[in-house]
Amino acid sequence: MPSELFQRSAEAGEYIRTLLSPHLQPRIAIILGSGLGPFAHHVDHSVAVPYTDIPHFPQPTVVGHSGLLVVGTLQGTPIAVMQGRAHFYEGYTAAQGTFPVRVLKQLGIETLIVTNAAGGIRDGFQRGQFVLISDHINLTGTNPLIGPNDHRFGERFFDMTQPYSVRLRSLAKTAAQQHNFSLEEGVYLAVSGPSFETAAEIRAFRTLGADLVGMSTVHEVIVARHMGIEVLGISCVTNLAAGIQDKPLDHDEVIETGLHVQQRFAEFMKTFISTLGS
Repeated sequence: MPSELFQRSAEAGEYIRTLLSPHLQPRIAIILGSGLGPFAHHVDHSVAVPYTDIPHFPQPTVVGHSGLLVVGTLQGTPIAVMQGRAHFYEGYTAAQGTFPVRVLKQLGIETLIVTNAAGGIRDGFQRGQFVLISDHINLTGTNPLIGPNDHRFGERFFDMTQPYSVRLRSLAKTAAQQHNFSLEEGVYLAVSGPSFETAAEIRAFRTLGADLVGMSTVHEVIVARHMGIEVLGISCVTNLAAGIQDKPLDHDEVIETGLHVQQRFAEFMKTFISTLGS
């Protein structure tokens, strides 16, 4: 029932607040994708809350998703960092997997940065490249808002013309330039997983207009936009999609690439967060 979902998210949010200083009220949150978890180590004066301790929180089971909510400051800006996420393919429903986004809203989050590891479809993308998500295609076969709607979260029908903020993308590009790299934009296509895509599927996705492919993010973005949270999406191209590179795909490559670029990601994100905080 919708009232149960709201109540559970409120309970989880209240539990987290009991662990934080009254002066620590983050308005910005980041969800870290595969291989980017070490970014949370840059958070100062942090409180790390295991997902296992948070009421009703889903538990990630995938390598590269440690399952900690880290709340503290970054460049003096209060921030909440999710070190890992629960995926649809792990057996959670779309609503269960996006429950943490509901909790972030209960904590007062107004801006959400979602990151992920993605397969590069567009010609010219390189491993380790960061790409701003300009739009997405949901081919997971479901939507996290299916079922009764609780108006306390948001309206039943809401606009998704620009799910990824133009304002935030502009600020991100400026921050990247300060670190001597540019950020291209691309359309992210989400599938359910957990198997990697076939070469034929990648050819079809390219025809649909996809530049990136992955197994996360879109459900979180739908839920965030349902609640009026402004969203920035960033993909790290951790591998080239099936049929583009001449070797089999594996998750180790995803983790390896994410770890390789983590320092560049951290420096860029510090600048971006500092801009938002000011």
